Amino acid sequence: MPYRLQKNINQIGHGRAYEIKRIRDMAEGEKPREKMIKNGVGALSLAELLAVVLGVGTKREEVFSMSSRLLREYGEKAIAAQKDPIAIVKELKMPEAKACQIVACFELGRRLFQKKPGGLITIRNAAQAFAYLKDMGALKKEQFRGLYLNNHYQLIHDEIISIGTIDASLVQAREVFRPALEYSASAIIIAHNHPSGVLKSSREDAEITNNLLAAGNILDIEILDHLIIGNNKYISII
Repeated sequence: MPYRLQKNINQIGHGRAYEIKRIRDMAEGEKPREKMIKNGVGALSLAELLAVVLGVGTKREEVFSMSSRLLREYGEKAIAAQKDPIAIVKELKMPEAKACQIVACFELGRRLFQKKPGGLITIRNAAQAFAYLKDMGALKKEQFRGLYLNNHYQLIHDEIISIGTIDASLVQAREVFRPALEYSASAIIIAHNHPSGVLKSSREDAEITNNLLAAGNILDIEILDHLIIGNNKYISII
């Protein structure tokens, strides 16, 4: 079965090592909930925290495998920014209930700890965008992402637009600009990663960029840059 958990596997992804074990095989002090109670929430890894939120896995996939796969394939910042549970269902083949748990968890955090405007991240150029998106370089699947900025170039929304092979016929302008209209963004920085690590723009990369620039001119929403991201490096194609 896909994503079937194997005992004591170390999977490397997203710049971190996620140790995957079956909960029932762990010593009492290693189980996430017991570990939290004994040592405090700070002692848990991100995968362990997500496992606590998810509670249990499914017949096809145990909870540690699921939480580790989420972080490995989606990326830590990206999964925290995702607000659409159906997107998680489609892209990661997860049950709707689990996807809703994840979205609700991060939405609760946003609402309780929403930063004031003065504390928003400012992104004015490619270097600042790369500093924020650097973790995309370790993703194993290609991801197309948009950063949405207000008129002070402060980040107001971060959205994964698609996961998988980036094709000019699949990246539609409406999917890129829909969040911009929803969040009243004045500018967008788009980015995608090359899991191969080869940072070379293709004909399709140029076609996507030109289509979005043209749409942005019509909507009066600036496409500030388009980054291609590899492992600890990037190029700008605007």
